[in-house]
Amino acid sequence: MKVLITGAAGFIGSALTLRLLERGDEVVGLDNHNNYYDPAIKEARLARHASHPNYTHLRIDLADRKAIEDCFAINKPQRVVNLAAQAGVRYSIENPLAYIDSNIVGFANILEGCRHHTVEHLVYASSSSVYGANTVMPFSAHHNVDHPLSLYAASKKSNELMAHTYSHLYGLPTTGLRFFTVYGPWGRPDMSLFKFTKAILAGEKIQVFNYGKHRRDFTYVDDIVEGVIRVLDRPAPPNPDWDSAQPDPGSSKAPWRIYNIGNNSPAELMDYIAALEKALGRKTDKEMLPLQPGDVPDTHADVTDLVEQFDYKPDTSVEQGVAYFIEWYKGYFKC
Repeated sequence: MKVLITGAAGFIGSALTLRLLERGDEVVGLDNHNNYYDPAIKEARLARHASHPNYTHLRIDLADRKAIEDCFAINKPQRVVNLAAQAGVRYSIENPLAYIDSNIVGFANILEGCRHHTVEHLVYASSSSVYGANTVMPFSAHHNVDHPLSLYAASKKSNELMAHTYSHLYGLPTTGLRFFTVYGPWGRPDMSLFKFTKAILAGEKIQVFNYGKHRRDFTYVDDIVEGVIRVLDRPAPPNPDWDSAQPDPGSSKAPWRIYNIGNNSPAELMDYIAALEKALGRKTDKEMLPLQPGDVPDTHADVTDLVEQFDYKPDTSVEQGVAYFIEWYKGYFKC
C-alpha cells in the first residue's frame, strides 16, 4: 500500500512509519516540525527512516489547504493515518486557537483530501480525553462523550463527528482510535515520563499532580502501533444493526467506527513513578500538587471491541515499558 502518515516525525507517527516500511509499504510522511517541544527530537526520529527508498517526507502544515490538496493530488495515497495534531491538555488552556488551526481546520483539510482522491480508509488519532467528565469505568466507545473538560478533548470529539459526516455523505470509511496515555522510547518531552526522568537524573523534585492519586491506562507505544496497523488493514464497515432509536455512539450505518486502544490495566501514578525509580536505580523527592484544570482523575480503557474484532489487546506492563524507555533515554542523551 501507499500510506500517508501525518505527524510522521512525531512520537507515534515515526514508530508507525518504521513498521509500515519494514513490511514493504510505501509511506508518504507529513509533519510541520513545529516548536511545541524541542524540534531536535523530531529530526532525530525522522533520521531513522528519512533515507528509506520507499519513504517521502513533506514539511507542511495541516492547516495549509493548498499544500494538503497538492499532497493528495501528487502522491495519491491509498490509505491515510492522521496523527498530526496540536497535543497537550494544559497547553490548550493557554493557547486554544492552536487547536482550532491544527485539530479542526487541519483535519477538515485531510477529510477533503480523502474525499476527492478516493482514499480507501482514513484512520485518525482521537484521545481518551474525550471521556471528560465521565466517571463510569472502564471507558467504553459505546458511552456518550458530550462533556469534554479541555479544548484539546473537544477538538478530538469534533474530529470524530466530522469524520462521521464524511463517512455518511461520501462513503469514506473512517476509524477513530482513542489512545490512552502513550509512552515509550522516542516519546514527547512534554509528557510526564520524560519530565520525571530528566528531573530525577538532575537531582530535582518532581511535580506530582492530584497528590499522586491519578490512575492512568498507560499504553506502550509499540502496542499502539500494532493496534493502528490492524485497524488500518481493515476499512471501517457499516453496522447493519445500528438503531436510530437507541444509537450506538461507537458505530453507525455509515462506514464509521470508534475504538479504544489502551492497556486495559490502569496503574496508580505513584506505581508508575516507582517503576521509573526502579529502572533508574534512584529515589526522588516529590512535590505533591492538586489536580490541574482540564485533567481527569482516572482513565481505564474497555478494549473489548479491539479484542473481539481484531484479536488484539495491548499487553506491555508498565514496569517493562518504563525500563525500555530508560534504556533508550540513557542511550539517546548519553547519560
